[in-house]
Amino acid sequence: MSNNKTLGWRASAWLICAALAACGGSGSSAPATPDAPPPAPEMPKDPPTVRSTAQGKVEGIDDSAGSGTYAWKGLPFAQPPVGKLRWRAPVEPEAWSETRTAKAFGNPCLQNGRIYGPGANNRYDASIASTLNTPVGSEDCLSLNIWRPASTDEKLPVLLFIHGGSNISGYSADPVYDGAKLAKATNAVVVTANYRLGVLGFLNLPQLRDGDAAGGDSGNFALLDNLAALKYIQTNIAAFGGDAGNVTLMGQSAGAINVLALMTSPLAKDLFHKAMPLSGGISLASNLPAGSLPTLNPAGAYLNQGNALLAQLLVADGKAADTAAAAAFVATQTPAQIADYLRAKDGKQILTIVLVKGLTGSGPIPDGTVIPTDPIAAIGAGRYQKVPTVVGVTRDEGKLFAALLPLVGGPKPGIKIDDAMRFAMMQNFDPDVPTALTSADIIDAAYLPVTTPVTGYDAMTARITNAFMVPSRNNLLDTLKTQQANVWHYQFDWAQEPYPWNEVYGAAHAFDLGFVFGNFGPSLFSNATNSAANRPGRIALSNAMMASIGAFMRKGDPNVDALGTSWAPWPSKLLLDATPSALKISAQ
Repeated sequence: MSNNKTLGWRASAWLICAALAACGGSGSSAPATPDAPPPAPEMPKDPPTVRSTAQGKVEGIDDSAGSGTYAWKGLPFAQPPVGKLRWRAPVEPEAWSETRTAKAFGNPCLQNGRIYGPGANNRYDASIASTLNTPVGSEDCLSLNIWRPASTDEKLPVLLFIHGGSNISGYSADPVYDGAKLAKATNAVVVTANYRLGVLGFLNLPQLRDGDAAGGDSGNFALLDNLAALKYIQTNIAAFGGDAGNVTLMGQSAGAINVLALMTSPLAKDLFHKAMPLSGGISLASNLPAGSLPTLNPAGAYLNQGNALLAQLLVADGKAADTAAAAAFVATQTPAQIADYLRAKDGKQILTIVLVKGLTGSGPIPDGTVIPTDPIAAIGAGRYQKVPTVVGVTRDEGKLFAALLPLVGGPKPGIKIDDAMRFAMMQNFDPDVPTALTSADIIDAAYLPVTTPVTGYDAMTARITNAFMVPSRNNLLDTLKTQQANVWHYQFDWAQEPYPWNEVYGAAHAFDLGFVFGNFGPSLFSNATNSAANRPGRIALSNAMMASIGAFMRKGDPNVDALGTSWAPWPSKLLLDATPSALKISAQ
C-alpha cells in the first residue's frame, strides 16, 4: 500500500480508485464499493492578507495593485494599559477566535495635542490645529502595523520603527511613517508601533513600585512597550514572511533615544540585530562638555517630576491646600492607597495638570535595571547590545527648535507665530505657485536677515544644533567606536524647500523622515518642502537612502551602489544631499 501513502489524503477521487485497484493480489479490477465515503474536500486556502498570529487570525489590506504591498494595521501587541494595568509593564494581548479585521490604525496614545500629533481623528487633518494643548488619543493604544511586499518571499529582513515626538507626542498613523514604499523598495517587512507617552509612559514614583519583576518598577513603561513590540515580532513575524533573526531597530528623535536606551538594556538581549538611531542621543550632562544640552536626564529629575505631579493632583482635587499640605497628606497614605488614587484618575485630567503646571518633560529613566544609570559608561564598558549601527543627524537640527533660542543666548524665541498659525500656513501653502509669504512673516525680526553673522537666524539656530545634537552625537559615536568598528554616520543636508521655508527649516530635525520612508505627502511639512521643481532630486535622494537602508538591513553594512560613493565607518560621514534635479551625495 505504499502508493496510497505517497498520494496522501488530498489526492483526487479517481487517483484513489486507481491506486486501490492496482493493489489487488490477482491484478484484476476490484469492484467499486457503492457505499464508500466520498473523498474529503480540499480545504480552501486563506487569501494572502489573512495570517495567523499567536492570538488568532488577522485579515489585512491587499494593495498589490497600488503600492505592491500587503498591510495589517492596528494589531494589538499588549492589553490596554488602563485601570489596574496603568503604570505597569505591558501584558500580552488576549486571544480571539474569529478572524480579526486589521485594516485601520489603532488609537493614538493619550497625549496633549501638538502639531506633531494625531489631532482628533488619528490622521493628518485640520483638527491638529484645533486640538493643540488639549488631550487627544486614548490609553487603549498599544498596537502596531505591518507592511510587506505583495509576494510569497519568506525570511525577509524586518524593521521596527519607533516614532519621535519628545516622548510626549506622536502616533504611528502619521502618514510620513506609512511603511508601504519602504517595504517595497527594500523587499522587507516594515513595522511601526505606538507606545505610551508623557507621564503615562515614564513616571518615577515610589508608590507605584510593587516588586514587578517585569521592569514596571523602573517607571520606563514606554520602553517596556517598545520591548513588547520587539517580542511580538519574535513570536509572530514569521507569519508575515519576516525573519525574526534579522530585526533592525530604527527610531527618530525621541524614538532614537529609546533605541539607544534599548541598546543598553539587558531586557533587549537578542530582540534586535541592527540599530539605526536618527537624531537622538543618550548622554547625561556629566558625559558632555560644559554648556551642552543633554539628551538624557538622571532618575532624580523624574522623581521630582513625579512627586510634583502627585502633589498638584491632590491640590486640584481639594485633598490639600497647597503642595506642602499635599506632601503631608501623602505621608498619611500607604503606597497602595496612593497607587490606587493615581490609577483611578482620569487620564485627560492628569495630562491637563501636566501641561498647566509645566511638568511636560519625559524620557527614559536611567534606573539601573531597565537601563543603566549611565548608558554611555555602559557602552564604554562593552555592556550593551553590540550590533551594526547607523547614526544619523540633520545639518540644521536646531531650526525645528527655534523656540529654544533663549537657552543659547537669543533675545527671544525664533518663530514669532503660534503653532496654530504655523500649521495653517503650511497646510494652505502651494509650493508650485509664487507666494507673497516671506521669512519676516514667520521668523522674529531680531534674527533677520537670516544670514547675518553671529545674530542671524542661521547662526543662532546653529547654536542649538551645536549645543544639543552635536555633543551627544559625538559622545555616542566616539564611545561606540571604542567597542566596535561597524558604526556609520550620515548627515542629511537637503534644504531645497521653496522660499521661505528653505530659510525657516532648511535641513531641520525630522526632515530626513520623508526620504527614509519615501513619503512626501500629504503630511505636516509636505506643502512646505515638496515642490514640482525639487521633485527629481528629492526622489533620487530618497531612492538612494532607501536602497542603503535595505542593504544595511540585509547585511549590516549601508554601502550600496545607489549612493554613488563609498561610505566609510565613523569618524568618516556621509553627506546626503541633492540639487533640485540630481543627487549630490558625498563622503567626508
